Amino acid sequence: MEAPLVDRSAALQERNRKVRFVLLAILVANWVVAVAKLVFGLMAQSASVTADGLHSFIDGGSNVLGLVAMGVASRPADADHPYGHGKFEALASLGIGAMIGVGMLELGRMAFDSLLHDKHPTVSVTMAAVMVLTLVINLAVTRVERHYGQKYKSSLLLADAQHTLSDVFVTIAVLISIGLVALGFPRADGLVALAVMLFVAWVAYGIVRQAVGILSDTARLDPAQVSQQTLAVAGVRSCRDVRSRGMEESVYVDLKIEVDPQLTTAQAHEVADKVEQTLHDAYPQVVDVVVHVEPAKAR
Repeated sequence: MEAPLVDRSAALQERNRKVRFVLLAILVANWVVAVAKLVFGLMAQSASVTADGLHSFIDGGSNVLGLVAMGVASRPADADHPYGHGKFEALASLGIGAMIGVGMLELGRMAFDSLLHDKHPTVSVTMAAVMVLTLVINLAVTRVERHYGQKYKSSLLLADAQHTLSDVFVTIAVLISIGLVALGFPRADGLVALAVMLFVAWVAYGIVRQAVGILSDTARLDPAQVSQQTLAVAGVRSCRDVRSRGMEESVYVDLKIEVDPQLTTAQAHEVADKVEQTLHDAYPQVVDVVVHVEPAKAR
């Protein structure tokens, strides 16, 4: 059984390396977008465009956080972390949620400042063109990141893709506000910035909820289905106390089975090995199965 475990460990290392490469590419794209929005937002004194730029800058910051976390998460199991370092990826997702929350507060401040002081941003064709270009980039980034997040089953990439998707909707809202300001409704800038704040709050809630689910060991597999797979193994008389936890791509399972009390220790161990192999085959994301063998009680 040692070789399959080594193979899975090597595959996980390769997967983490690819996730880090995707994050690095997304980091470059996010900060190019952020700089463009911040420059034109500050030049035009537009609260909504500047807020959008801050949101994009946070996207880049979350990528840096993700790169650092994946560097830790890719380390193999050791004496201090016998189950590996995978949860550092979930911690990074939680950090992304926290960063979004900080950005949300800044968006709110800028929105109220624009509304209370009735600031009038300067709208230009160049600024609108830049916003459209950044919208196209964000759409491409979201699609790429979601694709690789699903391919590598990375909660971090999927969380960051959701974050970038929020930037897409924010940019659309900002484009609408630019149009309204150009038509003679200057307060639209502050109102849109306020709406952006509420949307960002919802995104942060979803990301934090996902990360907390991982860190709090939410069940990853349906116990009834695991029991059904286990009971199909010859020699297993009953299955109970099925538990699962971990990341989406690296799940740990433990369960109890009952076997014929007349079996020798070697025979009972062979049944347990078959259960482990069956669950590995049925659930590729399972990296470890612990089977507790007990003698079947007389009915």
